[in-house]
Amino acid sequence: MSAVSPPWLLALHSSSEVLGLGLAPLEPAPGTSSRISSHPLGRRLSNDLLACVEQLLPAPQWRQLGRLAVATGPGGFTGTRVTVVFARTVAQQLGLPLDGFSSFLLMAHRLRQRAEVGDQPFWLLQELPRRGIVAGCYAVDEWALGGIAEREAPRLYAQLADLPAGVRLEARVDPEADVDQLLRLSGLAAAAGAAAPWASVLPLYPTSPVGQPLGQA
Repeated sequence: MSAVSPPWLLALHSSSEVLGLGLAPLEPAPGTSSRISSHPLGRRLSNDLLACVEQLLPAPQWRQLGRLAVATGPGGFTGTRVTVVFARTVAQQLGLPLDGFSSFLLMAHRLRQRAEVGDQPFWLLQELPRRGIVAGCYAVDEWALGGIAEREAPRLYAQLADLPAGVRLEARVDPEADVDQLLRLSGLAAAAGAAAPWASVLPLYPTSPVGQPLGQA
């Protein structure tokens, strides 16, 4: 990438088989714009993550980063962990703030932005074969970052009948669109001066007892 002007915001999303990456200026500057890319890596994520990031921003230019953002899941155990650990490591080594947002929250913002949901609270659901259903509840809230609040964090339910009543939608990752939301929310957090310590950003796994919040590890 040529003519890189700091500071930049780097976003990473690997809650599906497709790695999504985004790079955007933290402050408006002439000739700068955001870039988003997607990479269908699947199980190659561990080997190819660094190369994909360097396609967007070469390692010698990482010191021009001003903030990082990462999707924390729910997602695949290995994929989510690899990207969160990578983001935490870079943030720690460079002394950068790191925002973590659940992949379901990013979907909720995308659905609202596209007018695919109304003002009523809604549930996002993902079925895990032989394990249950991961679900989280979201609602319009003018006081929440970006205008959407996570009323119920994603958790594991034994069956659909265990969920409270309400609008229910399938949770589907849209890698590039959800990375765009990740950039947007992290940018809003930065503009608001929100603290974002890297140590508090942990991946979400649907491994806790049924009916309990997802574990963080």
